[in-house]
Amino acid sequence: MPRSKEIQKQMRKRIMELYQSGKGYKAISKAWGLQRTTVRAIIHKWRKHGTVENLPRSGRPTKITPRAQRQLIQEVTKDPTTTSKELQASLASVKVSVHDSTIRKRLGKNGLHGRVPRRKPLLSKKNIKARLSFARKHLDDPQDFWDNTLWTDETKVELFGRCVSHYVWRKSNTAFQKKNIIPTVKYGGGSVMVWGCFAASGPGRHAVISGTMNSAVYQNILKENVRPSVCDLKLKRTWVLQQDNDPKHTSKSTSEWLKKNKMKTLEWPSQSPDLNPIEMLWHDLKKAVHARKPSNVADLQQFCKDEWAKIPPQRCGRLMASYRKRLIAVVAAKGGPTSY
Repeated sequence: MPRSKEIQKQMRKRIMELYQSGKGYKAISKAWGLQRTTVRAIIHKWRKHGTVENLPRSGRPTKITPRAQRQLIQEVTKDPTTTSKELQASLASVKVSVHDSTIRKRLGKNGLHGRVPRRKPLLSKKNIKARLSFARKHLDDPQDFWDNTLWTDETKVELFGRCVSHYVWRKSNTAFQKKNIIPTVKYGGGSVMVWGCFAASGPGRHAVISGTMNSAVYQNILKENVRPSVCDLKLKRTWVLQQDNDPKHTSKSTSEWLKKNKMKTLEWPSQSPDLNPIEMLWHDLKKAVHARKPSNVADLQQFCKDEWAKIPPQRCGRLMASYRKRLIAVVAAKGGPTSY
């Protein structure tokens, strides 16, 4: 249990004055908002030593001086990837010798804890500028605009892929027992590439991509799935198609195909998966598929189809109802990475 904050000297004196005036432990503790045991300890110390001053206490003094502590904080603030071993070497250069675990504890007391860094797309200055421009441009768009946007994307679903962290309860020295390990295979043991779309009213069509995907294959997927999805989801005539800036999506032939088929597209900033809510549906899909433990690629394809159809329309509606929050997050981050 962590130690509580030390009682101020003036307060300790006042407690003794109240005690000497005839007040009891209960009255004093109530008057000062302290535990009765705390009041009793202060009075017991005064009776034994005749003072409320701090007396010499046992315990080894810390080797990390205030100056060394400031140095640690400055170094990890400047470069959060600095390891505790590197910090140990840095302190050794100024003749402060401590164990690296001591350094981690001291940083922890100052609110700095070791954490696994989040993975986000690399953003160039151009990307950041484009993201910020997109967010500001659409920040005040009416909800009806987002409700009539058809969101599209592709993702790879691996047969033995890991979409969530796993934990096991085990005893010491049993880490490599069969029941305590997660088997892995090269290249995920097989995978399928999936294309999907959705709108605020629910999930749209879903397609499994066979072979290598190029502009022609992509155009065929759009031809077979976009219009039927727009019809099924009852989007208005003013509907807009969202797609990212993959070369297959922005190639000359695809651009001409979209124009010929009168499909209006949403101008999209590169490196912005956090602005596409379909990423949340991909996470849901992979989690549901892996929970069914497919044993081969055929199972994987069928499970993807089944689980995509099970996505509740309400889930899609909530994603679009909160879309403005994503834009606000991008503006707040000045175009940088967000928590989405």
